Amino acid sequence: MNQFLNNKSVVAGQVVLVLQGGGALGAYQIGVYQAMHEAGLEPDWVIGTSVGAINGAIIAGNPPQLRLERLRQFWKRMEQNALGLGGVPRAYANAMIVHHGIPSFFSPNPAAWWNLDAKVGAERASFYQTSPLRATLDALVDFDYLNARHTRLTVGAVNARTGAMRYFDSRKEALAAQHVMASGALPPAFPAVRIDGEPYWDGGIYSNTPIEAVLDDEPRRSSVIFSVQVWNPDGSEPRSVLEVLDKHKEIQYASRASNIEQQRKLHRLRHVIRQLALHLPEEVASAPEVRELTAWGCGTTMHIVSLKAPRVGDEDHTKDIDFSARGIAQRWQSGYDDAMRFIEQKPWEQEVDPIEGVAIHELPWPARL
Repeated sequence: MNQFLNNKSVVAGQVVLVLQGGGALGAYQIGVYQAMHEAGLEPDWVIGTSVGAINGAIIAGNPPQLRLERLRQFWKRMEQNALGLGGVPRAYANAMIVHHGIPSFFSPNPAAWWNLDAKVGAERASFYQTSPLRATLDALVDFDYLNARHTRLTVGAVNARTGAMRYFDSRKEALAAQHVMASGALPPAFPAVRIDGEPYWDGGIYSNTPIEAVLDDEPRRSSVIFSVQVWNPDGSEPRSVLEVLDKHKEIQYASRASNIEQQRKLHRLRHVIRQLALHLPEEVASAPEVRELTAWGCGTTMHIVSLKAPRVGDEDHTKDIDFSARGIAQRWQSGYDDAMRFIEQKPWEQEVDPIEGVAIHELPWPARL
C-alpha cells in the first residue's frame, strides 16, 4: 500500500494510474507520471490500453529509479527526428510515417496493400507489422521484475474473434511483450496478437479508459485513481471536414462520462448495502443467506483524479501520429503541469459522502490558461 507523505499530507490506500490509448498523445501521460514520481507518489497499480499499456509496462517493469529514464528512451526512439525529419511540415512528416513507419515501433507490410481481400490470417491482416515494438519492449521492460509484482500491471485487449474485452493482469498471470502488444494492436494498421490461441486487438476499440477495472476489482481497496485521458472531446463544434475528422476521433476514444456515472451508481449501491447491513439484528445478519447478500456491500473510498490533455498548438485529426520532438515535448510538459496542480491541491484529502464513496476531481479550465 502506497503512503505518500508530502507537506504532511498522506494518501491512504492504493495509488492507481489509468492510462488511455492515443499514440503520440501518450507523451502527456509521461508528464503526469514524472510529476507523481518527483512527489514520491509511485503507483501501486498501473492500468493501460494501447500506448497507455506500453507506458504502463515500462513503469511497472522497472524499479522506480529507472522508470523515467526508460520512458525517455522509449519516446526518444519514437521521435520523428530519429528519421531526420526535424523541422519539416507536419503533412510531410506524417506522410513519411505512413509510408515508412517508425523503426522502433512498426514497419510497412507491403503484401497487405496489393490484395485487401487476401485471406492471410488475423496475425498478418494489417497494413503494418509490429515486430520492431517487441524488440523495443524487450530492451526497455524487465518482465522478470514486472512479474515479481512490485507494481501491479493490467492491460486491456479485445478478442478479435468474439469481440469480448479481456484484462491481462500481472496479479493473476505472468505478462510478456505479447500482452502489451495485443493491447496496442489497433486494426487495420496493426495485426492481431495471438494469446492462448485467441487473436487480440487494441483494447481501446472497446474501452479506451478502463477505469472499471479498479471499481470492479475484488477485493476492492480504497484508492486514489489518476485517470489520464489524452482524448478530450469537450470544445467547439466542427466547422470543416478536417475538424469533423478530429472531433469524431476525440469522441470515439474519449472516456465515457456515462460509464463513469454508471460505476459511481454501482459503488453507491455497494455502500447502501453495507449501511443497511449495519442496521440488521445480529440473529438476522448472521444467517448464511443474509451474509451472502450483505457480502455485496463495500465501504471503500475512491478518489478519481481526472486529467484531460489540452489541445496543443494547431493540432488536427492526425495528432496521434505527431511524433515530432516538439509535439512530444509540449504534451509531456502539459501532463507535468496538470499533475503538479493536482498534487499541490491534494483533493484526495477532501471528505467523501459515506453513502457515495466516489469523488471525482477535475481541474478548472482557467487553470489551463
